[in-house]
Amino acid sequence: MGESVRVDRWVWAVRQYKTRSAATTACRAGHVAINGATAKAAAPVRVGDRVRVRIGGFDKTLEVVTLLDKRVSAPLAQAAYIDHTPPRLERVAVPAPVLRDPGAGRPTKKERRELDRLMGRNPNAGRRS
Repeated sequence: MGESVRVDRWVWAVRQYKTRSAATTACRAGHVAINGATAKAAAPVRVGDRVRVRIGGFDKTLEVVTLLDKRVSAPLAQAAYIDHTPPRLERVAVPAPVLRDPGAGRPTKKERRELDRLMGRNPNAGRRS
């Protein structure tokens, strides 16, 4: 192995993406950057580079420690980089949905017709010819 590896192979080898084609697609979409610059799939990665990977809407910042071009076990993959990702913000507790009493909202079709008749908007509502 030389002194550099393709970035799509490296992010796949360190298990950031499940498949190599997913890593290549992420590079094409601009979700992978090397040292702050958007990287194409064939861009070289060297030891000491910082790779930003967007996964699931969140950015991970990884510093390259070891060059890998083959997928390895999880412990070896984690040893190949230093994770500089800031911790995620805690989720804000979502309030429970507001429960309404039955009938306290939009009127039913029958109630709407009764209201229309009462207001005089449609005198023929509810009548059959």
